[in-house]
Parts: sequence; C-alpha cells; structure tokens
Amino acid sequence: MEEGNQTSSFEFLLWGLSEQPEQQPILFLVFLWMYIVTVTGNLLIVLAILTDKRLHTPMYFFLATLSCADVLFTSSTVPKALVNIQTHSRSISYAGCLTQLYFFLTFGDMDIFLLATMAYDRYVAICHPLHYMMIMSPRRCVLLIATCWTLTNFVAMTHTFLMFRLSFCSKKIIPDFFCDLGPLMKVSCSNTQVNELVLLFLGGAVILVPFILILISYIRIVAAILRVPSAQGRHKAFSTCGSHLAVVALFFGTVIRAYLCPSSSASNSVEQDTAAAVMYTVVTPLLNPFIYSLRNKDMKGALGRLIRGKVLFLKCQ
Repeated sequence: MEEGNQTSSFEFLLWGLSEQPEQQPILFLVFLWMYIVTVTGNLLIVLAILTDKRLHTPMYFFLATLSCADVLFTSSTVPKALVNIQTHSRSISYAGCLTQLYFFLTFGDMDIFLLATMAYDRYVAICHPLHYMMIMSPRRCVLLIATCWTLTNFVAMTHTFLMFRLSFCSKKIIPDFFCDLGPLMKVSCSNTQVNELVLLFLGGAVILVPFILILISYIRIVAAILRVPSAQGRHKAFSTCGSHLAVVALFFGTVIRAYLCPSSSASNSVEQDTAAAVMYTVVTPLLNPFIYSLRNKDMKGALGRLIRGKVLFLKCQ
C-alpha cells in the first residue's frame, strides 16, 4: 500500500442501507423522520428533567445523561447516511471514517455503561430504600458518570488506534451504512489478528460485564419485590423497572448479535448485520423517550408542564 492511501484523499465506500435505487427516497424519509423524532424526544426529556425540580433525583439524572448520549450516538451515524442517500454517494474519507468510528464507539459504550448504572440505581432504590439517598449521593452520581465517560473514551481510543495501524490497499466497500470495527477489519489488507483479539476480549468485556451486572441487579430486585406484602407496591416496583428492562433487552439483544455472534460473508448476512445495526443505532434511541415517558407518571407530568409552558410562552409573544 502506498502511504498516500492513508491520507485525507483516501476514501471508503459504504454499502448503505439498501442496494435498490427505488428504495432510496423512502429510506431517506423514514430515517430522517426517525432521526428528528429521536433528537426531539430525547432533548425534551433532558429539558423536562432540568426544568422540573421534582425530577432532580439520581434516577432522572442518569436518564437525562442517557438521553444526551442517545442523541450523540445516533448523530454519529444517521446524518452521514442521510447525506449519502440524498447525494447518491457512498463515499466517506479515511479521516472521516475513523472519526465516525471513535464517536460511535464512545457514545455506544456510554449507553451500555449507563444502562448498567441505572440498573444499580434501581437495585439500591428497591433493595436498600432507607439508605438510598446516602448511597446515591450527588457526589457518587457524578463519580459514576465520570467513570463511564473515562471508560468509554479509553475503549474507543484503543480500538481507533488499532484500526489506524491497518492498511487499506484501495477503495473498499464497507459492508454497513457506517464505519464499524467488524466491517472495517473485513476490508483491511493487513493482518487483523490483534484487532480481533482486542475486540473479542475488550469488546466482550464491555458488553458482557455490564449485561451480567444488570441481570444480577434485576434478579435481586425481583426477589425483593416478591417479598413486598402489598400488591400495589409490587405493581409500582415492577412498573418502575419494566421500562428499563425493555430498553436493556432490545439494546443488548441486537448488540450481542452484532458483536459476539459474527456472521458469514454472504450477502444476506450483510443485510442481517445492517438490520441489527439499525436496531441498536437508530431504533433503540428512538424508542427510549417513549418507553421512559409513557410508562412513567412523573415523566409524563413534567413533559406536559414543559410543553404547556412553551405554548403559553408563545401565546404571550
């Protein structure tokens, strides 16, 4: 490979969302709508939590952080895909590809760590309610978020640096609609054994350790709920945790399918991998605001007050 290939003039070609030209306008409209709803919904949750003092609790602090991470996560992939559809182009520069990879890994891993942190928060709230405010103090909440950001940046920088070491001989078609670790390794001309080992051990730890911690938390939560004598109390506790479990099941199910269950190189497997990627990069951030707001009375009330306040403000104008 010539050294010039690894400059800003070197480009990859993205497989995209579909090979059918007649589907491109429909895909553009669908993904544009999903992106707008995702950003709007998550930002509304952040604004509602910031403006309502009744929601200034650890649980909603973590939810607001998750909403911010979701906006950044989906913004790392969807806008570029929309631009490529609109311009009938599949190209992405080498620098742009690695930059997208870094931010995608950062905010994707942030989602994983935040879901684990929220599971810990629910465990403390239900299993140790009398000590909840002492355990989940503001200082500890900030420390947990700072730890999540530190870990995600370390993981993202490690993978991005290892990808920077690889050679790409000419224009290569990345079998996805954005730059991800697996598809990039498939089109490399270098030996990717080190990258694959790091992805297996570090990536596996990033996915499986939080997932196992979430399972342990909810096993203990369910055991504690079943000991509650009041049926109304059990229902309230299950309702509080149900939304979080729905997000965990959807997100981790597709992530484990994409990263820990590698597929063959057949074209139909590329379509399956793309569908799985759409689920955790687009669909999950889209559903999060609905899942957390529609099943939470406090959140619905805060959103209602926020929207009514904005409507009154516009009328006064």
